[in-house]
Amino acid sequence: MNQRDNAISVAIIGSGNIGTDLMIKVMRNGRNLRMGAMVGIDPASEGLARAARLGVPTTANGIEGLLELPNFAEIGIVFDATSAGAHARHNELLQPHGVKVVDLTPAAIGPYVIPVVNLEQHLEASNINMVTCGGQATIPMVHAVSRVAPVHYAEIVASIASKSAGPGTRANIDEFTETTSKAIIEVGGARTGKAIIVLNPAEPPMIMRDTVYCLADVNADQDAIVESVERMVKDVTGYVPGYRLKQEVQFEKFDAAHPLNVPGLGRMPGLKVSIFLEVEGAAHYLPSYAGNLDIMTSAALAAAEQQALGLISRDSVRV
Repeated sequence: MNQRDNAISVAIIGSGNIGTDLMIKVMRNGRNLRMGAMVGIDPASEGLARAARLGVPTTANGIEGLLELPNFAEIGIVFDATSAGAHARHNELLQPHGVKVVDLTPAAIGPYVIPVVNLEQHLEASNINMVTCGGQATIPMVHAVSRVAPVHYAEIVASIASKSAGPGTRANIDEFTETTSKAIIEVGGARTGKAIIVLNPAEPPMIMRDTVYCLADVNADQDAIVESVERMVKDVTGYVPGYRLKQEVQFEKFDAAHPLNVPGLGRMPGLKVSIFLEVEGAAHYLPSYAGNLDIMTSAALAAAEQQALGLISRDSVRV
């Protein structure tokens, strides 16, 4: 770990799998970040126990416990890895304290953020939303197509191992599909979007697989799309090393005489672009098949690292 002396102290709310994996990433890979607190509501949780063993301040009293910690005044960024329902209250209590909030739930109070697509536009936001695991994996691909050709419709299917879907993921399935669908349009650049999640019960567990379908203009430049997609994959692997194309980008043309029936848009001509991905986790804390969780924590870490640079620069100017 090559951490700055003036690294920003962070707190993680949620001591489950995602929060614990994120804590380990901060401690191993954080350059502008350092752990300030791990927050949970179950005194017996493994995440809190691990944090305590690593010397991280902990509390099992939830958001109230965080606000009462002696070092809370040092916290500059708070990650929320709980649930969409809990996040609204957490954010309400945190905002008066001037901390930045990185939301790993589908609550979507702040702007949707995909680090390789639009992070720079929202570095000053007090709350940013990391969309969903499916969104982090697939929206970069929708954007890769839309930046070289208009995308009339985009549909993503995220297939994850059932074992990697904890109580929080299962409780937020509806929010997952709604949030991801909106972000496909707002961040990905598609005219219409749809998201589907599949919990795969296969044994041994399968790593995360994602399929992205885009309907672009019928005469869109296929070479330009392939180049854009491959460039975007390289950008994402900068913070998610296990992110990769499963096979070459596929194309299928539908002309006016043989249009494609598109949900919500009807029958229309276009170039169908099919992109197949897989995401292997880094296995810092979670098993390697849990790429869906790894891409969320990796994206949140990447976003917070950039936010921290801004906070460090601001503090330097004040000094």
